Amino acid sequence: MKITFYGAAKTVTGSCTMIETSGKRFLIDCGMFQGKVTDQMLNYDDFPFDISSIDFMILTHAHIDHSGRIPKLYKSGYTGVIYATNATVDLCGIMLPDSGHIQEKEIEWVNKKRRRAGKKENDPMYTAQDAIDSLVLFKGVDYNEEVVIDDNISFKLVDAGHMLGSSIVLLDITEDSKKQRIVFTGDLGNKNMPIINDPTYIDGADHLIMESTYGNRLHGKMEDQSEKFIDILLKTIERGGNLIIPSFAVGRTQEILYEINKYAAKEGYSEKLKNIPVYVDSPLAVNATKIFEQNPEYYDKEALDYLLKGDNPIEFDNLHLITTSDESKALNEDPTPKVIISASGMCEVGRIKHHLKHNLYRPECTVLFVGYQATGTLGEKIQTGSKIVKIFGEEIAVNAEVEYLDAFSGHADRDGLLEWIEKMDKKPKNIFINHGEYIAQQVLRNYILDKFNIPVVIPNYEDTYTIDGEFINSNKIEYKSTRFDILEMLSFLKQDVDDVTNMIKSEIKTTVDSTTLNDIYSKLDEVKKALSNTRDINRK
Repeated sequence: MKITFYGAAKTVTGSCTMIETSGKRFLIDCGMFQGKVTDQMLNYDDFPFDISSIDFMILTHAHIDHSGRIPKLYKSGYTGVIYATNATVDLCGIMLPDSGHIQEKEIEWVNKKRRRAGKKENDPMYTAQDAIDSLVLFKGVDYNEEVVIDDNISFKLVDAGHMLGSSIVLLDITEDSKKQRIVFTGDLGNKNMPIINDPTYIDGADHLIMESTYGNRLHGKMEDQSEKFIDILLKTIERGGNLIIPSFAVGRTQEILYEINKYAAKEGYSEKLKNIPVYVDSPLAVNATKIFEQNPEYYDKEALDYLLKGDNPIEFDNLHLITTSDESKALNEDPTPKVIISASGMCEVGRIKHHLKHNLYRPECTVLFVGYQATGTLGEKIQTGSKIVKIFGEEIAVNAEVEYLDAFSGHADRDGLLEWIEKMDKKPKNIFINHGEYIAQQVLRNYILDKFNIPVVIPNYEDTYTIDGEFINSNKIEYKSTRFDILEMLSFLKQDVDDVTNMIKSEIKTTVDSTTLNDIYSKLDEVKKALSNTRDINRK
């Protein structure tokens, strides 16, 4: 039995893993790479495996970093079944066409430049129609329903507590008359989150492939940060500013609405909150909210209790759902202090960029992050203290307050991940760690070794292992590797140059120290050497 990591290897996006066993080849997830340019370029490469050889696919949940390349897979010739929970199927029905629409818009902008330069136009990775067409492949299943592929392969999906319909994959495989359980956590949820259930604890596994997004961090307590969230909201409104919340359209947005509605019913808060307008400015989030309302069977007990009392937990009087671009633009022309929840959660695309452009420079406003910001994204730059950022080619000063509440994260933290392993009666023989930055993975690996003494593997992109953790090979092509190395060095170099530029432009009198300049010169030399090596490879 072999396992190959075609994504989410030492990074948090692009989840895609292949299993080869008992004459079958199948995928767990097929997500889009996001964040750094070097990662995003992988989206446009051909799939590094024979698509016609893939028998079926299991999708853990609908987030784009797990599902976003499914339309490309379909466009490239895949015709097999994609198994997912019913809620995941419903959510992919809106999220994948939305992603296709974004691909079309982005390539439109690129092609304008290419036309002016006399170059051939590029095609989008896939279109909205490609995404709609790919939905025919999906087959919905219930939690805990056994799906039998053949005599040797079966699986169940159980609640991962990460978002509506998210799942842990319990995969039972018989090979050489030996039955083993391989478990994929997908994205393992944070406990005590609004609306959805806590992640399911399982009896055990022979082998475990687990995420590590927050493997080196601890979250605050939800009950503490819920109150802090409302405090940030009220203080921003009182000083005449807007509260801008970059939020993932599916999951995080609905959880925020739930918290506002919950506090609006509490003594001491109802009068303060009842007249504050709250806008969800994302057609995708609006449609996702409707899907949440249509799937109450996935709710936790607290959310179900609200429903039984006749109160929709994600709907209230001062909530406004924005769909048209004209309505969205009007929000930034209206001086009334308000809450604007908009996608994307990492501020890379969508209407959130317009709201940041119009509010970041205003000291009375607040930008509140409630989710993970991948390295290299606009959200990460704002969250980590950049004083000036570029939005639509324009430099925008970051004068607004910037806040981050990690308890709203949909991912388990370090202790949550360790507790999930600890609850297993039968501990795995070995663990593969994916879906995390390398630093987080190293920290989590050390904790697992210290606490459980279980062997841990941290795979690279395209690494292949036996399921027991024995390394087989890596299929990396040297030219591709060199190309990405150059782009990564340029990406880091650009960040250094931007930081120095911002320092010089700031009002604070400062000088650039020689160490920083020497570091930049050193990186330039590395880029020159790598470019020279690439030319040598091309000549060969």
